[in-house]
Amino acid sequence: MTMSGTRNTPIVPVCEALALHGFNFRPRVLVVDDETLIADTTATILSMGGYEATAAYDGNDALEAALLSPPHLVITDVVLPGMNGIELAITLQRVFPDCQVLLFSGQASTVDLLAAAGAPARRFTLLSKPVPPERLLATVKEKLRPIARQSISPSAN
Repeated sequence: MTMSGTRNTPIVPVCEALALHGFNFRPRVLVVDDETLIADTTATILSMGGYEATAAYDGNDALEAALLSPPHLVITDVVLPGMNGIELAITLQRVFPDCQVLLFSGQASTVDLLAAAGAPARRFTLLSKPVPPERLLATVKEKLRPIARQSISPSAN
């Protein structure tokens, strides 16, 4: 640290830090929001943070994307047209039991949807919109910590 209390250490994306140590794991994150700007911006923030992030704009597109490239984590808005985010999350966890889920919402109706979903929805973490990038990245890192420990393997192997 410098005398002013700030660090001189550069910020390095997760994938670059892992590559420096011979690891090649980039967790796959699927971001789902019917507001394309939110989905795309969130995916960009995650990509810059070292994750392999993809955006989808409704539940059906998200299911198709997940079947093509199974995600380690799904971040979904709760209120989506057609299939809501909770139904999407429950469906994805049935297909991919190790997939982690983060729900995010800016609407009060979310509490009612979570209650209606019952026990399966209790496994999900809920973030309120808007989510500051630092909090998003910290929460994603925490949710993926167990998966990263299992999945990271030296590239030399």
